[in-house]
Amino acid sequence: MAKYKMILDLDTGVDDALALAYAVGAPEVDLIGIISSYGNTLVDTAAQNSLDLLHLLGADDVPVFIGESHSSTTDHFDVMNISQLIHGKNGIGDVTLTPSPRQVEKETGVDFLIRAAHDYHEDLILVPTGPLTNLAAAIKKDNQVAELIGQTTLMGGALTVPGNVTPFTEANIHQDPEAADFVFTHQKNLTMVGLDVTLRTLLTKHETAEWRHLNSEAGEKFASLMDFYIDAYYNLDIDKRGAALHDPLAVAVSIDPTYITGLPLNMRVTYNTENGDYGRTIGDKTQLLSPTTSKAAVLVDTDRFVKDFQNMMLTVLK
Repeated sequence: MAKYKMILDLDTGVDDALALAYAVGAPEVDLIGIISSYGNTLVDTAAQNSLDLLHLLGADDVPVFIGESHSSTTDHFDVMNISQLIHGKNGIGDVTLTPSPRQVEKETGVDFLIRAAHDYHEDLILVPTGPLTNLAAAIKKDNQVAELIGQTTLMGGALTVPGNVTPFTEANIHQDPEAADFVFTHQKNLTMVGLDVTLRTLLTKHETAEWRHLNSEAGEKFASLMDFYIDAYYNLDIDKRGAALHDPLAVAVSIDPTYITGLPLNMRVTYNTENGDYGRTIGDKTQLLSPTTSKAAVLVDTDRFVKDFQNMMLTVLK
């Protein structure tokens, strides 16, 4: 019996697809819905990717909701060229999936999150792996959301290592620093799983070859999209040793926080466009003496996580 209810907030690219598969397979959680976001791809594409991946995994019972289509300070969103090089033009390594028979829900992602927070309280886990625009919008619409959600574990930020967009800024935070700051300064029980730890968790084609050996459609498709990602890491000189398991690590940590060592810290996100201090995740010096329920992951049990992740994928992709 699942102990927790989980919502994923995905801008469904390659590592989001891995996070989705991990959540589908985890016996500790009941995946009750996916909210789509923008980032690796457009919000509608992200939603369809999630539906099609759920269909591939035999999880058509999981609903998908459309979230915000652009940041809280803009009126549109264009996918960056670098995102297409890393995730493919369709967000999932240019792999073609069988379309899901299910459609996206009519209820908005923000309203679904608010409803779920009131329904499940401390039993609800939220895992945003893209920009934090949806969560910020939910809190602004109903400030009880910040207190009700039992645990929010986000993939984003960089505290002890350089960012991957600027020397200070990680990609998900860079999409909407203003929303991220609002979330960091309002949401209770928040864990930041950033580049500090995700860059230590690498997957190689040795593991994806094992997925192919399952002789299943899911194994073949997931291996193809992950190989695209690994090749992009190599060709773009991001990391020639393998590709980082950014988003699945956040899902794993939300279920088992012993994977990481966390630093208790009240954090905020900078968004000063005049001096260029934009999108940095940092301790909030005005709250250094205040109690905290938030933390930043600074170390990860790399070997245990990568092994457990691979075992989970071999089970899910059968």
